[in-house]
Amino acid sequence: MTGDLVAAVASAARRLAAEGLLIGTAGNVSARVGDLVAVTGTGVVLADCTPEDVTVVTLSGRVVEGTLVPTSELDLHLGVYAATGTSAVVHTHAPFATAVACVLDELPVLHYQQLLLGGPIRVAAYATFGTPELAAFVREALVDRQAALMANHGSVAIGSSLAKAVDHALLLEWLAALHHRASALGTPRELTPAEQEAVIVAAIARQYGTTQENPA
Repeated sequence: MTGDLVAAVASAARRLAAEGLLIGTAGNVSARVGDLVAVTGTGVVLADCTPEDVTVVTLSGRVVEGTLVPTSELDLHLGVYAATGTSAVVHTHAPFATAVACVLDELPVLHYQQLLLGGPIRVAAYATFGTPELAAFVREALVDRQAALMANHGSVAIGSSLAKAVDHALLLEWLAALHHRASALGTPRELTPAEQEAVIVAAIARQYGTTQENPA
């Protein structure tokens, strides 16, 4: 089981690097099954990540498989698992998300797809990377959300599966790029709470985002 999990984490890291969200060694990916977490090792060039670059730890951080020291953001990952019960955590230094995190206190809802992440995206207060303070700020920003920005640092996305966490990271970067482009044209027009509620009602009624077979 851990072999499949390790391979999936390595594959997710390579995909995120190919999409431009992970640059060099900056960023980290993890996934959880039961009491075990597979996480990228520190100093790994994520575009070239292989299963040998992924370490398996317990929820307390004890290494049980792998030869590399886990990412310096291990406390962030383990803290998010403890607080949310999520199945995967993706931390990136994606260009547009990081730019937004250097300017705004919150990414407002300009497009209805942002509601897949829970609504306005909070920006966690700044703290030095790898510290308990940063981990705590990120957990606070993730309450009732599938993603958060990290002031002057980057972003975190979570999901009920590793694939979902990757999708959420990609969506957050698209939304950050959208805000940047809209701001270059003028003052972005935000969706009102009523408009957001209408989207949620319509999405539930139409099973938005899920494949459906034609009726016989």
